[in-house]
Amino acid sequence: MNTPCKSCEKQRARRYCPGLGANICPVCCGTERENTIDCPLDCEYLQEARRHEKPQEVSADAVPNPDVRLNEQFIRDHEDMIVWLAAALNRAMEKEHAVDSDSREALEALARTYKTLESGLIYETRPQNPYAAAIQESLKASVEELRKQVTEDSGMNTLRDADVLGALVFLQRLELQHANGRRRGRAFFDFLRTAFPAAAPAAPSLQP
Repeated sequence: MNTPCKSCEKQRARRYCPGLGANICPVCCGTERENTIDCPLDCEYLQEARRHEKPQEVSADAVPNPDVRLNEQFIRDHEDMIVWLAAALNRAMEKEHAVDSDSREALEALARTYKTLESGLIYETRPQNPYAAAIQESLKASVEELRKQVTEDSGMNTLRDADVLGALVFLQRLELQHANGRRRGRAFFDFLRTAFPAAAPAAPSLQP
């Protein structure tokens, strides 16, 4: 029996789509994957597509917050904090069932907030997107938890706002590099799950 594709209703359905709970054709699987279809991360066709996805080319003018200069020395010196925040972002995205664009908005809003702190102002940028706003709140709470633990361990607050900003911008650039540009894409989240497990790492020891 030739069952029509659940998506286009024209082509012959040849594979099961767990996102739709129905059979679809290979063409719709390729074009609608993470665009109109919420694909479970364990879908075998999504996983196969991940293996063949090429990193997006990023032009110089697309780099987030280009005025924040990051180098290998900064990343080495603040690796523990970056891992801490990346794991927190992983947990927040998992909790909210968020897509990559939600994390992009959250990171940009929080980075803007820390930029105002650097300038001596206190102004919080908050996304209108509720998923992004929830991720932002989770990241803020994670920063404060880290600040508290570092202060308790060292007897002083050695967590500088400028360094938190740098870590956030680093995550922004990772997102830009790993996201696939699809409207419901979660390629960046997939990367976070592999590189930064959701379990919270030990608080880094920051030196004054």
